[in-house]
Amino acid sequence: MPIDVAAAVGAPPAETSISWQHKDVQLYHLGLGAGTDPLDPAELRYTLEDRLTVLPSFATVAGGGMAMMDGLSAPGVDVDLMAVLHAGQRVEVHRPIPSGGTATQTSRVVAVHDKGKAAVLVLRVEAADADGPLWTCDSELYLRGEGGFGGERGPSGRLELPDRAPDLTADRPTTPGQALLYRLSGDWNPLHSHPEFAALAGFDRPILQGLCTYGIALKTVVDRVLDGATDRVRSCATRFSGVVVPGETLRVRMWTSPGRVQLTVTAVERDDADVLTDTVVEHD
Repeated sequence: MPIDVAAAVGAPPAETSISWQHKDVQLYHLGLGAGTDPLDPAELRYTLEDRLTVLPSFATVAGGGMAMMDGLSAPGVDVDLMAVLHAGQRVEVHRPIPSGGTATQTSRVVAVHDKGKAAVLVLRVEAADADGPLWTCDSELYLRGEGGFGGERGPSGRLELPDRAPDLTADRPTTPGQALLYRLSGDWNPLHSHPEFAALAGFDRPILQGLCTYGIALKTVVDRVLDGATDRVRSCATRFSGVVVPGETLRVRMWTSPGRVQLTVTAVERDDADVLTDTVVEHD
């Protein structure tokens, strides 16, 4: 059934109440690979409740689910989940995320772009607590076979890399079971856990969640550029350009400038195949 763009964009925001505790944050960080060295103080700030700091990318799973999936149940949207790809993600934090709390979260479709053979649905999720706004998340969902409805194509430009060698490069290994751990933060898509489902989608085995790779990349920037200060991050935007097989090594290349880090993430074992592109972290 074609997407009814007017109904999707014109629908009132869906509102839900979410809550989280320090153990939810700790589990999320462990799913990104934090705590590999349990004696490293830099890792313990992600894993121990008495000194816990929160990566802004936690906003993508706060409340124990994936808020972006609300976009697929919006009025005017009726698509096959097998045809959905997560194309891009942006998180903007308005102040540091507390290690525990309750918030009201609203979600709405803000745009549907016509790419010809596919559509791109842009879902905006905003969260606020008693003290005001916490974060804004924009998710881009690529819907195969849903284009051709005569809508606007939307932005399609690529972000050029600086014309110099990276200022920093870091390799981040993943583990064969990492997708199984990360899914406990709320991503229950069987593509990341069930070999039979992954085979139907054309993969030899379940693949790593794109948002896990996104979190690993942000943690790398925080650790290597911002001295572990998660509260300095203002936003992180990326485009998902390839898959990661759990157990592969991620290579994060970073170009730094005042208030900004541009980066790419590639899979080392597959000749540096692109995984994340058009990626920028803005910071204080």
